[in-house]
Amino acid sequence: MTLRQPVTITAAPGTGRTTILSGALVALFLANLLNFFDRAIPAVVAEPIKAEYSLSDLQLGLITSAFTVVYAIAGLPLGRLADRGNRPGIIGVGLLVWSGLTAATGAAGNYVLFILARLGVGVGEAAFTPAANSMIGDLYPADRRSRALGVFMLGLPVGLMLAYFTVGRIAETFDSWRAPFFVAAVPGVVLALVMLRMRDPERGGAEQVSVSDSSPVRRPIRQLLSIPTLRWLILAGLTFNFASYAVNSFTVPLLMRQYELKLTSAAVVTGVIVGLTGLLGLLVGARYADRASATSPRARLTIGVVTSAAAAPLTAIALMQDGGSVVAFTALFALGWLLAYGFYISVYPAIHDVVVPRLRATATALFFAAMYLLGGFAGPVVVGGLSDRFAARAAESAGAQDVTAFAGEGLNSALYLVPVMLALTAVFIHLAARRVGVDSARMHASLTS
Repeated sequence: MTLRQPVTITAAPGTGRTTILSGALVALFLANLLNFFDRAIPAVVAEPIKAEYSLSDLQLGLITSAFTVVYAIAGLPLGRLADRGNRPGIIGVGLLVWSGLTAATGAAGNYVLFILARLGVGVGEAAFTPAANSMIGDLYPADRRSRALGVFMLGLPVGLMLAYFTVGRIAETFDSWRAPFFVAAVPGVVLALVMLRMRDPERGGAEQVSVSDSSPVRRPIRQLLSIPTLRWLILAGLTFNFASYAVNSFTVPLLMRQYELKLTSAAVVTGVIVGLTGLLGLLVGARYADRASATSPRARLTIGVVTSAAAAPLTAIALMQDGGSVVAFTALFALGWLLAYGFYISVYPAIHDVVVPRLRATATALFFAAMYLLGGFAGPVVVGGLSDRFAARAAESAGAQDVTAFAGEGLNSALYLVPVMLALTAVFIHLAARRVGVDSARMHASLTS
């Protein structure tokens, strides 16, 4: 590091008693809700899109994967910008961009234009997460971050739940899969105006010690990758996002094909599996994670190890229903996914535990770059490609010419990659937990040096 002008930052008075539900956190939660609502729309109306554009499952998976590539790549420079610039302003502009392009997605006349619009949405949303996570790190001390991040991350299940509960109904009401994209754009513009008027919190203001803040930082990526805990967490994010994006992209099609549900019913069941479970998982889990962090930094990550390891067999048993009981499939997968949400309340706060305040937005962007570029991109593409292959193989074995009749069977087989990736996530979080104590102590020592 080189010094321009030393700046000493101390914890704000009463920081340890910060109310979790501050106005800033509520606004960030709402933005995160819209973030995941907008992302989920293509997954809900995947089957009508596939029919209109005559797509394979691989091409269907590319809709999500194209978004994640741009999201990951754009996140790195935007994360560096968030470590230097006004974070609420960056979020506000991002909201305007992704809301406008969400509407443009609904107006796309062909598959290529649809993909291009989703690429633009990815750029807008990439401005949000690094800046938001960095803000929360400066608003809440370490012993309250799991709860604060838990509230923020509630935007994920609530956004998904609202999308899966309402998008199918909106599409059927307007008799068009395009309608939900137009509806979703409006609240984003309103919230952008709120974010543009918000005050940016003091960097390092929530730390319990005096922080000697130096700028600029030389070779920030190299510094971050030198932290062993962060490297293991990045690998955990990669495998978890592979599973998460495969589930989000293909659960509705699976229920429609293999369990013969209609669009609205399949979307609602998916909303229960990936959305409703998150409410309980994040609200209850975050409180236990904060209590665990008071014992040791490792204890919080141990929660993620246990929940990810338990989620793997439950999702595998759910897939073994293979078109049988939709109730059993829903119950088993929902329980598994409830436990999978332990990833968020254990891994996200751990990044703040080992990274200095000046680099937290960049660290988040780096984490998300790997998480989405490698995991989020690969999940839908690999599962979609395997689904096509397994369906073709099943049709060939049956001596049938029409592969469509075997699309559900092929997709069900391909989704067995989900429990495999959840098991790997548990392994990587365990390896991070073995190092987090040392890396956390090193980070706190650097704040006072």
